[in-house]
Amino acid sequence: MLRTMLKSKIHRATVTQADLHYVGSVTVDVDLMEAADLLPGEMVAIVDVTNGARLETYVIPGERGTGVIGINGAAAHLVKPGDLVILIAYGQMDDAEARSYQPKVVFVDADNKVVDLGADPGHAPEGSGLVSGAVVEPEVVSETEDATALDALIQAEN
Repeated sequence: MLRTMLKSKIHRATVTQADLHYVGSVTVDVDLMEAADLLPGEMVAIVDVTNGARLETYVIPGERGTGVIGINGAAAHLVKPGDLVILIAYGQMDDAEARSYQPKVVFVDADNKVVDLGADPGHAPEGSGLVSGAVVEPEVVSETEDATALDALIQAEN
């Protein structure tokens, strides 16, 4: 059995251009393609954080160092310049590879410059304002803290 797993993602990139009359695809700065291990022609899902649209297309290389994220063709009806998007590539792998594979997770700034590289798809870089999707241990509140909070509520009612 093959499993379809996250291979790589570029998280919260800013769309810089949209061209309805282009043949199709998404244009991605070569620096970002390399950071995310994306190849020309590789299939990606695009999730528009701004409006919730989701679509699939393929990657074409954009000029290195420009930060270009260009939405081409019919997708330009759904995704506009200035929208925040997540580009996601999936890979199919057998069970053993899926259990050990480390995806490429790329976070960018407002100019689509790489600010964080990692392999944890649930990681939120410090200072990003994002919340981690990772499972964390619940905070244990002591009985003393509970009693103090209850006393404060009772005092506030009186």
